[in-house]
Amino acid sequence: MADGVTTDVLVRPAPARHAGALVHSLTEAVAIECLATAFLLIGVVGSGIMAERLCGGNVGLALLVNAIATGGALVALILAFGPRSGAHMNPAVTLAAALTGGLRWRTVPVYVLAQVVGAIIGVWVAHVMFELPVLQFSAHVRTGIGQWVAEVVATLGLLATIWGCRAHDAPVTAFAVAAYIVGAYWFTASTSFANPAVTIARGLTDTFAGIRPADVPGFILAQLAGVGLALPLLRTRRR
Repeated sequence: MADGVTTDVLVRPAPARHAGALVHSLTEAVAIECLATAFLLIGVVGSGIMAERLCGGNVGLALLVNAIATGGALVALILAFGPRSGAHMNPAVTLAAALTGGLRWRTVPVYVLAQVVGAIIGVWVAHVMFELPVLQFSAHVRTGIGQWVAEVVATLGLLATIWGCRAHDAPVTAFAVAAYIVGAYWFTASTSFANPAVTIARGLTDTFAGIRPADVPGFILAQLAGVGLALPLLRTRRR
């Protein structure tokens, strides 16, 4: 189940009249990125819990509900937060933006930290809403060649979708990414995490959306491989 997204932010910003203005701009963008990622995880984990409770053991139906809810949340979050932080919500997107010259490297560490912290907070909020223990670890096994290849494919496809939509207006990217994620829930064996921050956070929930912490490193390595494979295509799109 995947996540994360969109337009470049803080790309060679217009010169500020004083240093404080730029610091304030970056601070605000990082805070928004943390908030957006938290809401994304609330959507992913919360809808997974609700789906599992209401679908009477029908895993296929629960996955469909989870996918649709995640897609809907993505559209709203990208449109709402994209103009202020870029609404990456995903270290893979942030890294790809920096590697293609669309984001200053000094922004990468704070963005990634904000995304991971926001994702974990989102999981905890979902637990509180559904009256579950806040601190928990997943027992959901997700490992093996098929799962790792699926994460490479999911991440590559997500980045290709985002960069491929840059020639269109911003709303197009929001709907395209959501559509891709809803589809990738079903056509990838891993249900398309495609997001290191989301992967880490989902190791901390023993619910429908969870992943065993021991399986997290394999997923993240596969996602980074997806970024590497996507780079030639992303650089071509930029021209």
